[in-house]
Amino acid sequence: MVNVTYDASGTLTTTDTDGVVHVYNNGDIAWTLAATALVWIMIPGVGYLYSGLLRRKNALGQIYMGVMILAVVSFQWFFWGYSLAFSETGSKYIGDLKYFGLKGVLDAPSMGSARIPAIVFCVYQLMFAAITPMLAAGAFAERGRLGPVPVFVFMWSTLVYDPIACWTWSANGWAFIMGGLDFAGGTPVHISSGTAALAISIYLGKRKGWGTERLSYKPHNTSFVILGTVFLWFGWFGFNGGSALSANLRAAQACIVTNLAASVGGLTWMLWDYRLEKKWSAVGFCSGAVSGLVAITPASGFVGSPAAVLFGVMAGTCCNFATQLKFVFGYDDTLDIFASHAIGGIVGNILTALFAQASVAGFDGITVINGGWIDHHYIQLGYQLADSVSGVAYSFVMTTIILWIMHFIPGCRLRLNEDVSEEAQAVGMDDYDMGEFAYDYVGLEQELAGEDSDALGVTTGGREPHHVHQHHHDSGTSSVEEKKEGPTVTSA
Repeated sequence: MVNVTYDASGTLTTTDTDGVVHVYNNGDIAWTLAATALVWIMIPGVGYLYSGLLRRKNALGQIYMGVMILAVVSFQWFFWGYSLAFSETGSKYIGDLKYFGLKGVLDAPSMGSARIPAIVFCVYQLMFAAITPMLAAGAFAERGRLGPVPVFVFMWSTLVYDPIACWTWSANGWAFIMGGLDFAGGTPVHISSGTAALAISIYLGKRKGWGTERLSYKPHNTSFVILGTVFLWFGWFGFNGGSALSANLRAAQACIVTNLAASVGGLTWMLWDYRLEKKWSAVGFCSGAVSGLVAITPASGFVGSPAAVLFGVMAGTCCNFATQLKFVFGYDDTLDIFASHAIGGIVGNILTALFAQASVAGFDGITVINGGWIDHHYIQLGYQLADSVSGVAYSFVMTTIILWIMHFIPGCRLRLNEDVSEEAQAVGMDDYDMGEFAYDYVGLEQELAGEDSDALGVTTGGREPHHVHQHHHDSGTSSVEEKKEGPTVTSA
């Protein structure tokens, strides 16, 4: 039993069974809980960003997954996820079941900071665990079955995210002991999710017509793209700033470099797109802002403000050009998740090795590191590369194994059968898997198309009527804009 008390100022104190008194800072608890709420809003934000980049007949699925995945991971984290990632008695690669069902997770000092109790650290880390598979799940867009996704998320969180989080952030983790620097999730969140998206894309195969027709790739709702980016940018102050686990100067520094890298990343990507299109792309700006946020994530508690400018430039440039990898290697990554998150995470990890400063890490008065190249600690690049390569390899292999195990379990297959794949893609996965639409007029258009076909004696086989493709280059998305012949049905 523990004895929980509050002193005259309201400060929380606990006494453990050994008689040791632990004093927690209420301001740090409040900031970490506020940061938890900030990261929470990022998860549906990803759904809106992804939805806006897709065709309107597939728009609802990603918004739905934004809340469904949050629910699944919340249970998984309670069940055994937190214990597998952060139990002190685990191995260098994964924890044990000491905290199964959150048993004993309450007022003991957290692994992350002695200034907040374990229960606060647990709920904050839950948000990281939830957003990571949501980032990867965008790879299911437009051709993956939605029904088995909750099973996949539970398995993937257990077998991929939890081990990588353990080796990166647990005091027992091999990367942590080695000296790897990852402040807020370059490898556990972004490299793991981006690489998983690549594995999912390869497993599912290409969408009908991808790479064989002159399709025009254009978001169906750019407002959703901007809205999702706003949610992400807003929440990222909690994602990075909250990772200080304290309301201190280091948290403030993490917030300033986060905002700066996002700003420069967005401008950089937009300028690269302008050189091709001579148009100012809002989608390009949003893609660059997200890439800048991804790259600064592992470094945000270690680098100064001038370095953040370079992070934004490099992320906006490298991730922009990485969107062409799918054409070089022939995989259909619908939302360019690998380019934005895996490549962005690798760029961030490498730049962390170059620009991490012991003085910045020490802004919290606690953390001591050797720094990176700017502090003449040159071996740090080897540590960061080892962490990055391990994250890519482990996530890709394990995700592929999970996908193929589920492939042969009745009812859990994520890839559509060939005999229904063409029809499902034609009507949209929202209609095929959910029977619902993001917009009423999508269903109305299909009804009108069916009536027109019946009147003409034409069988459409569940497909949409003939449409005209207009070529349009857009970086950061691979959705098809369709222009119907004849009158257009719109909603008020």
